Amino acid sequence: METKREKFVRLAEARTNKIIDMVRLLGNCANKANYDYSEADVQKIFNAIEKELKNTKLKFSVSETEDDRFKL
Repeated sequence: METKREKFVRLAEARTNKIIDMVRLLGNCANKANYDYSEADVQKIFNAIEKELKNTKLKFSVSETEDDRFKL
């Protein structure tokens, strides 16, 4: 039986490595000999990535017991 920790490590490692591979693959698009893009295109790409990264990072820092409901 796999523990919660073991499952987290297995999934987090695999998913992180997939993301790293995809970022490296995206880097291949930087080759101006093969692709035409503007600085605005690059900014849109990295703004979207950074926004999603920030949102995901927040999920790890917010307590699971916290909610957005009003309390006195």
